[in-house]
Amino acid sequence: MLTLTPVASPEAEELEQQKQTLLSLEKELTEKELELSTVHSEMHFFEKRYQNVVGIKYAELDALKAQIFNFASQIYPKSDEFRAHAENAQEQARQSEFSAHDSEESETGTEESAKDFKPSEDLKKLFRHVARKIHPDLASDPSERERRHELMAKLNKAYDCQDDDSIRAILVEWEAGEPAENLTLGQQLMRTLKQVAQVRKRLNSIEWELDKLFNSPMFILKEKAAQGDKVGKDVLYELMTNVEEKILRIKARVRDLTEDL
Repeated sequence: MLTLTPVASPEAEELEQQKQTLLSLEKELTEKELELSTVHSEMHFFEKRYQNVVGIKYAELDALKAQIFNFASQIYPKSDEFRAHAENAQEQARQSEFSAHDSEESETGTEESAKDFKPSEDLKKLFRHVARKIHPDLASDPSERERRHELMAKLNKAYDCQDDDSIRAILVEWEAGEPAENLTLGQQLMRTLKQVAQVRKRLNSIEWELDKLFNSPMFILKEKAAQGDKVGKDVLYELMTNVEEKILRIKARVRDLTEDL
């Protein structure tokens, strides 16, 4: 008896190929999203450490410079240059003070808050699992994309706090509102092609953002501090002492000028 083997249509074959491509890209995307979120969190923790050690000293230095230029503008009231320098110095001092104060407000004072960002492998695995389900670039319409964006923002925040319970709650929230789908073969193909394009675009965007972060002065300083920690060298403490020396020199110079006047 002759048996007929079903032959898939070209559209079905194309859909299967695109699904495999999407599957591979999804894995790459979740790894890149994890890397990006980890770098952001590491930078967040390091910046708080920097502000608490060095930033407060720069705030003091900027405030001192503002006082000097303000003093000079009072001595030479007709000098537009001194007046402009005084205004710029005062604005810089306000910004430095705000950054230092903001860091103090965010610091809880506990031992845990002073540690570096070191997520466990279980937390990373959970992040990958949830990110792969809710990622905005897998959305098929604007309203779904917006909902996914909100959940992705929650995921990154929970990961930054190393809060696995909140991440699991995000997964529950997503699954509770996940819509049922009944698409034709052609609609599935169009959606998959769109998802592939969106994921590739996001991968390029992540690469650009990571490259920008890796070349930022703060990240370079973070890496330098990490290398110093390995050999018992406190890079941030050295920066702090350098700023303190500048402050003392300026104060001494101001004293001398005051006495001369």
